[in-house]
Amino acid sequence: MRKIIFVVGLVFFSFYSHAQYIVRIIVNNIGAKANEEVYIAGNFNGWNPQDKNSKLNPFGGNRRIIVLDIDTGFYEFKFTRGSWDKVETTVTGDDIENRTVTVHGDTTIECTIAGWKDDAPQKPKPNTATANVYIMDYAFYMPQLNRYRKIWIYLPPSYKTSKNKIYPVLYMQDAQNLFNERTAAFGIEWGVDECLDTLEPKLHKECIVVGIDNGGEKRMNEYNPYDDAKYGKGEGKQYLDFIVQTLKPHIDSNYRVMKDAAHTFIAGSSMGGLISMYAMIQYPDVFGGAGIFSPSFWIAPKIFTDAANIIWQKKLYFYFYAGEKESLSMVRDMKKMFDIVHSKNCCDMQFITFPLGQHNEKYWRQEFPDFYSWIIQKQ
Repeated sequence: MRKIIFVVGLVFFSFYSHAQYIVRIIVNNIGAKANEEVYIAGNFNGWNPQDKNSKLNPFGGNRRIIVLDIDTGFYEFKFTRGSWDKVETTVTGDDIENRTVTVHGDTTIECTIAGWKDDAPQKPKPNTATANVYIMDYAFYMPQLNRYRKIWIYLPPSYKTSKNKIYPVLYMQDAQNLFNERTAAFGIEWGVDECLDTLEPKLHKECIVVGIDNGGEKRMNEYNPYDDAKYGKGEGKQYLDFIVQTLKPHIDSNYRVMKDAAHTFIAGSSMGGLISMYAMIQYPDVFGGAGIFSPSFWIAPKIFTDAANIIWQKKLYFYFYAGEKESLSMVRDMKKMFDIVHSKNCCDMQFITFPLGQHNEKYWRQEFPDFYSWIIQKQ
């Protein structure tokens, strides 16, 4: 099945009607963890493994239940006991595919949890990071949020041998999932380092990638610029201030980089896609282009107004991607944002959907080479 690609000047999209339905999810057995809380995490709540509003309730014996009020659409989910270190697995401790449900009316689903990751014998994950990936700092201070964060950096193969060459920089969110299977929360990494290593001989262009670990339970706050009744205070502006006012100056001072906006990009997926779009609104003089993968616009409707009100003074680059097997609102909301940006007649844009695409690293990894090739060749 081929991707569906829309470029500026040729755009067609059909909006779906949608309605709210009741979905009852019953877990008949949670294994040996009968006394612990169980949560549901999915593309309807930003994959938050400890969402207090997505906690399952007792339902007699060892059973649990949750009742969701959600739109028509395709949903993916898993059960956790509050973190991704305690996510459900097969009986032998292997990762499982996301559970799925397509909602067209009131629905009841019954599930059984076979095992838990923290109960299984620990199987060491391979270290898949290439020799060009480094940990810049295990605890880089974020003064805007009074927190510390692990920072990764990918340096191109020529960095050690070329003493005067300078490079564009791509800042990316959720660094745990970018370079190394050992740290990837869902067992699949983006393969950013392997991708860039492979493409350099073909494109004859290189780029430094700075990866910022997400804040775990703070991820929903740090990647959201707006307060939310369910998830709390939005810290997205402070998070971007950290990148622009603290992290970027450090990179600019310690590495051979092109410092201007035309050679500085930002990218992320899901909530990381949301904050990457907001970076283009908040700091268009710092970031010249963005990769916006499966953005969680559903949690931040105000971003459409902010995007409509911004006046950009120069040409910017936007690469929008989503899978059609994500939530119903995903492609619809992304198209809404695309239209807002397109109406300004100042940007070079791509709008891409994949009919089989789901909300996970497998599909973002699959799309990343096309995004990178597109944006790096604009230089």
